[in-house]
Amino acid sequence: MAERDAVTDPWGERAPYGPGEEWPVRVDQHLVDIPDKWVRTASVLHSDGDALDLGVRDGRLVGVRGRAEDRVNRGRLDPKDVYGWQANASPDRLTRPLVREGSRLVEATWDEAMDRITARSRELLAKPGGWGRFGFHTSGQLFLEEYYTLSVIGKAGIGTPHMDGNTRLCTATAAAALKASFGTDGQPGSYTDVDHCDAIALWGHNAAETQAVLWSRVLDRRRGHDAPAMLAVDPRDTPVTAEADVHLAVRPGTNVALLNGLLREVIARGRVDEDFVRRRTLGFEALRATVEPYTSAHVADVCGVPAARVEEAAELVGTADRLFSTVLQGFYQSNQATAAACQVNNLHLLRGMIGRPGAGLCQMNGQPTAQNTRETGADGDLPGMRNWDNPEHIRELAELWRVDEAVIPHWSPPTHAMQVFRYAEQGSVELLWISATNPAVSLPELARIRRVLSREELFVVVQDIFLTETARLADVVLPAAAWGEKTGTFTNADRTVHLSDKAVEPPGEARPDLDIFLDYARRMDFRDRHGDPLIRWHDAESAYAAWQECSRGRPCDYTGIGYADLRSGSGVQWGGERLYAERFNTDPDYCESYGHDLATGAEFGAEEYRAKNPAGRAFLHAVAYEPGAETPTDEYPLVLTTGRTLYQFHTRTKTARAPELQAAAPEPWVQLHPDDARELGIADGDPVLVRSARGELRLPARVGGTRRGVVFVPFHYGYWDLDAAGPVADAGRAANELVATRWDPVSKQPLYKATAVAVVKEG
Repeated sequence: MAERDAVTDPWGERAPYGPGEEWPVRVDQHLVDIPDKWVRTASVLHSDGDALDLGVRDGRLVGVRGRAEDRVNRGRLDPKDVYGWQANASPDRLTRPLVREGSRLVEATWDEAMDRITARSRELLAKPGGWGRFGFHTSGQLFLEEYYTLSVIGKAGIGTPHMDGNTRLCTATAAAALKASFGTDGQPGSYTDVDHCDAIALWGHNAAETQAVLWSRVLDRRRGHDAPAMLAVDPRDTPVTAEADVHLAVRPGTNVALLNGLLREVIARGRVDEDFVRRRTLGFEALRATVEPYTSAHVADVCGVPAARVEEAAELVGTADRLFSTVLQGFYQSNQATAAACQVNNLHLLRGMIGRPGAGLCQMNGQPTAQNTRETGADGDLPGMRNWDNPEHIRELAELWRVDEAVIPHWSPPTHAMQVFRYAEQGSVELLWISATNPAVSLPELARIRRVLSREELFVVVQDIFLTETARLADVVLPAAAWGEKTGTFTNADRTVHLSDKAVEPPGEARPDLDIFLDYARRMDFRDRHGDPLIRWHDAESAYAAWQECSRGRPCDYTGIGYADLRSGSGVQWGGERLYAERFNTDPDYCESYGHDLATGAEFGAEEYRAKNPAGRAFLHAVAYEPGAETPTDEYPLVLTTGRTLYQFHTRTKTARAPELQAAAPEPWVQLHPDDARELGIADGDPVLVRSARGELRLPARVGGTRRGVVFVPFHYGYWDLDAAGPVADAGRAANELVATRWDPVSKQPLYKATAVAVVKEG
């Protein structure tokens, strides 16, 4: 087994292999003591879903190793996997409930804390329209069983449509694009497509830092014989763009223009799979007419890249026999997000690159259990990828849960996270329950979010493992068990399900999130129409069994994947290795959505959808490029884009408590192009002020690594480790202080990649 310094060597030793060969095994491990047992789990610090085993000695975690037989990682570990588990033993873990007394949070018993929550809940439910006074903001960190339980509580116990979470910020566009093109959520492709492809395109996806194990797989293929060609679209210079054969450093917000140009070239050069398009898609003529004006010269002008490079990229994706694409935040958090992601789908549909080895795509996730929020309905969708606007789907859930159909919110689209906070700001949401996430650092326009969470009229419940910036503003704080301290399943970005068994006891009085939700349901005495308890399960495995029944017959059917299957092997994909080999999930009675106008976000109705007669065919979506709402001005002449760094995750609640990871990236920075830095009189390391219309940051400069006119700041950094007395330090360092409250019209994902800013040297 390989022991390596995963900070200085994040992707490990190369194991080259060729097309159609199996990715060689390389088992990574890191130990601080010799384990007396190993317990299976998978990573919760990225969305790869790498299987790993936790080493336990005398009831404490002492190390980690990769699992050789796992289909996702073949034994490899991301740097955050190698070191991140140490956060579980951090001395500042929450161990007892806290309740607010005036300006202070004080320790309380579980009964005292839960009594406050249930008393407030009953008070609100007793009011007219009480169901609408509840809001839930959950995570990408919980387990499937916990999300499903929360979803049933919210949809069938309370009846609120106001349920969403952090995954709105990172994965909503993936879901929206998959529904729009293919009828339902779920990735068409698989990580094993890397093993078979002859070309790889990464669209706004810095896989080297967001999914290090997937990147290791790509590097190993690239070092083998008959290596795949590679295209990278990113305004920054990254390890991915350095590896790519073609790098398109487009202006932020111009992704639709770029894809329209590439689609035009594919059509003009006769690279369309005409038989596939005729038999299995709708909308080709409208798409062809829309992309016709997007010549290479026009795209070069809009996107700020050479026309020759656009043509090189068109040749790469147009001549591949087996193209594998991945898409992430560079598209999802940018202008025309869903439209841009759908154009990647269009590319694969035009070329017939769906449903066969090496020819597929992954509209990626950023959070480890983002897929489960979407499947179970914890993001506001209906469980089992059901359609909120389909009466038969509502009837199915009402029968399953034994409640009246009128209780289940389906009179309008589910409320997205940005709107939930707006309702809390306006006062219609009066109880906001936040679980395992930190919106006081992760949401846009942080000064506003702090004001919302501080409103006296808003009762805030926070369920977490540390006293985060958000928890400090709560009325009740519930100490949760962390990963490794509870049992449950989670599903990664290519639909692989893993089981995580309990390895050690949680500290103090901390409880598993599932137990907290079950306790709340019991105390609220939620009942079905027969008078029996609404929640009829009592632990993780019985919750999973209930979910299996909910998923039966739906695209994400888990009925063939039991706990025994997950304990005897290592990772099982629902739906098989690839989807859509024969037909797409667009039939009106089966689809998850009737679609949207991609420019305005307007919902289409069932009658309009049926008139299209999709009959299992995919939709080609034609969308013209439109500039973003926030563009540079004389006062704010640069564009800020935010993103991740390899060694930190989300808002650092775990990774900053792992010494090796924190030492590798202890502070944020602002990255500038050398020409911009020279004009501003800024040298590497200089302190600078970054200012937008909403706030300001004070950070050291890093010169180089981004296109001219674009500055980059990692979004992970908040204030908990700077100011123990309160949530905000004097010096701004949270990137989202600057970002506007704007979102994509379809996916409702915030636009973190397009903030107009000014940068000046300090001192």
